[in-house]
Amino acid sequence: MFQQSLVLAGSLGITILLSLVPLIVLLFLLAGIRMTAWLATLITGVITIPLGVFLWQAPFRPTMQAYWYGSLTGVWVIDWITFWGLIIFNTLVVTGDFDTFQKWMLHHATADVRIQTLMLAWAFGALLEGVVGFGYPWAVVAPILITLGIADLEALRVAALANNAPVSFGALGSPILALSAVTSLPLLSLSASVGHIVAVLALFPTWVLLYLVSGWVGLVEAWPLAIVASLAYIAGQWPVARYWGPYLPDISGSLVSFWALYAFVKVWKPKTIRGFGGAPLTQTPAVVTANPDAKIGALRAWLPYIILLVVVGIWTGPWLPKYFHVNLPGLSLHKWSVSAISSVTHKAAASTFNFTPLSGGTSILVSWLVILLFLRPTGAQLQEVFRKTFRQMWGALLVGFFIFGLAYTFVFTGMANSLAFGLSKIGPAFVILCPVLGWIGVALSGSNTSTNAMFGPVQATAGGLLKMPALLLPSLNSVGAEVGKPVAPQTASVGVSTTRFVRSEGEVIRHNMSWTFVMLGYLVLVGLLFYFFFPNLMQL
Repeated sequence: MFQQSLVLAGSLGITILLSLVPLIVLLFLLAGIRMTAWLATLITGVITIPLGVFLWQAPFRPTMQAYWYGSLTGVWVIDWITFWGLIIFNTLVVTGDFDTFQKWMLHHATADVRIQTLMLAWAFGALLEGVVGFGYPWAVVAPILITLGIADLEALRVAALANNAPVSFGALGSPILALSAVTSLPLLSLSASVGHIVAVLALFPTWVLLYLVSGWVGLVEAWPLAIVASLAYIAGQWPVARYWGPYLPDISGSLVSFWALYAFVKVWKPKTIRGFGGAPLTQTPAVVTANPDAKIGALRAWLPYIILLVVVGIWTGPWLPKYFHVNLPGLSLHKWSVSAISSVTHKAAASTFNFTPLSGGTSILVSWLVILLFLRPTGAQLQEVFRKTFRQMWGALLVGFFIFGLAYTFVFTGMANSLAFGLSKIGPAFVILCPVLGWIGVALSGSNTSTNAMFGPVQATAGGLLKMPALLLPSLNSVGAEVGKPVAPQTASVGVSTTRFVRSEGEVIRHNMSWTFVMLGYLVLVGLLFYFFFPNLMQL
């Protein structure tokens, strides 16, 4: 069995520099020359394999096996989920149900810009992130906010910052699934640890959103809305992340938050109705009242999301194993594996593809089939759904294949362990740097999932070397990637596609930058809180 090398040629500095080559190349291709993500990940993999074989002395055939098993994992763990999530979304778009749903929400958001922002950008945006991700919450929410009177650039910033808290559980949990796959940490444990951090993180953005759309006066008047919106999201998100897993926290959090706000504003509203910038409004804007579909029933509007929540919740939740002794997502048809002796633990470490045909992605497929029974689209509409989805996703599907092959190779050859060993020399202060690395990773790569795939093993190994709680650094890496999303070029490219800032992503990113630093600073404090006061919540 291959024994990984830890330090090359007796020089830790040279080893760290060489182990950084794949990350530097990938980020240069993505952020430096703006190469498309699937090609950048393919080229970086082609460079990483000979580095591992010739410098880390990894045998060629097992290295290629590790790459292949990683690629298959990317397809089955990530692509299989995101594809069916986008199929559901596009089915609602093509049938017109999504447009009707937006009109229903718009009608019930009232005329006050603060209520509109929390209902639409915060709650509705979290729902879109949970189902689709990839910048779609910006693309959908920002035009609505602009229609309601928020300035274009500010609407994009509001949509982006409102999207901070849901990202780690976005696209039906893809970032957490990726993190579990590359670190071999238990999926439910990672979901819980990230859920703990996100629950604290989510206390802050609603206050920022109120300030951005209405200033200090509007914030002081409407502070109860910030509390209700954040606590309701946490009440829906945290228990699901803790006890069910990573597939549904965004959806449950958004549902609870929206309906809590809906009920709350029936009994309490700010005395002064304010528009964007805090200006008092003397009449309700026509866009809110003149809505031909305003009286559509809430059940019809929310039914597809309720179906998704119920089917995936039953399928992936703990009750089937507990009461029926059946674990559908865990049923394995076959495992392919190749192992190496870890340079850190000196034990066998396997790179594995586990084919589980009834995984979470399959539950989303079944949810879509149930939704079809109620929506009853035509054959032509279904053809359009698949055409639209493949046109939007073919690049992302290839990224799932190539990034996981790259990540598995990075780990199998020992490069990840060498980098983690070098970073561990920073000492306990690395807990501060950890979320910053996640922020940098997503800001340059554009993907929380990709950031977790590449940095996750390094964070997990560094945490082990530093004797930190096993889940702390990988979880902070994922949430650090959350707060970097507003400045991620790839996310911004999708997010601005429905506004006048098409191909002007740089202006949007610069406008978002300062507040992402504020959020990152807050996250560092949250990380220190868990490290010093609640380390038991980050233990396996």
